Amino acid sequence: YDADRGNGTLTQCRARGRFRKERMSPLDGDWVRFSASGAQGMVEEIEPRRNSFIRPAVSNLDALVVLASGANPVTDPFLIDRVAAIAGNQNVPVVLCVNKTDLESGESLTHIYRHAGFPVFPTSAASGEGVAALHEAVRGKTVAFTGNSGVGKSSILNCLGFSVETGEVSEKLGRGRHTTRHVELFPLADGTCVIDTPGFSSFDTEQMELILKENLQYAFPDFAPYLGRCRYHDCAHLSEPGCAVLEALAAGGLGPTRHASYARLYEAAKEIRLWEHKQP
Repeated sequence: YDADRGNGTLTQCRARGRFRKERMSPLDGDWVRFSASGAQGMVEEIEPRRNSFIRPAVSNLDALVVLASGANPVTDPFLIDRVAAIAGNQNVPVVLCVNKTDLESGESLTHIYRHAGFPVFPTSAASGEGVAALHEAVRGKTVAFTGNSGVGKSSILNCLGFSVETGEVSEKLGRGRHTTRHVELFPLADGTCVIDTPGFSSFDTEQMELILKENLQYAFPDFAPYLGRCRYHDCAHLSEPGCAVLEALAAGGLGPTRHASYARLYEAAKEIRLWEHKQP
């Protein structure tokens, strides 16, 4: 682990063995207390976290920036919804960046998520379109950037002033090659801290955060106006009569892909046992 003394000086640290016994490891974004001897250090304490995630392994986020694309490789809305639900479950705001607008406008994705209430920034790493607005939206915050491989995440980070290795998109596979393999925090002079993460292609569904089915409805912010208005207090919002969420869906108040993603996630959440629901 690399620990920043607060002045940009990094100290390579190991974590005390007790953290392993406590099943707690330092994450990118943690505030820690560490001792140092020369260039080496030891993490002694990890300050309480405001939020934390397993995949990507980060903590204390002010926002999660999800990159997507309407061009090759086209982003499946379910991938966005799955990660947005995980962020919503931790009360972390999601910012959507629809990249590669120089190749495809991404209007469909932009419409879906603006309708759902998310801030959406169409961008082009090639032309620079929308990059300044995106930068302003995350200025002074600790944010993680993630997205399916090949959508131009590293290129957008480079537009923001970083130097990140980029990879070509395989036309055959529709995914990036030689892209980010690990989590790394990059500080900007304006106080912004960006955590770059591996793309979705390195994520396994089984290793994503667990969300109890009872909590899943609250992880979809566009459901909020309709919660508590259903006929049954334990409504699952799937097929129940008198469901305010389904009525909003039928009336166009909710996007169909959003509810479809909720239904898929709910089916997976039904298999979760309470004792399995642990934070990192």
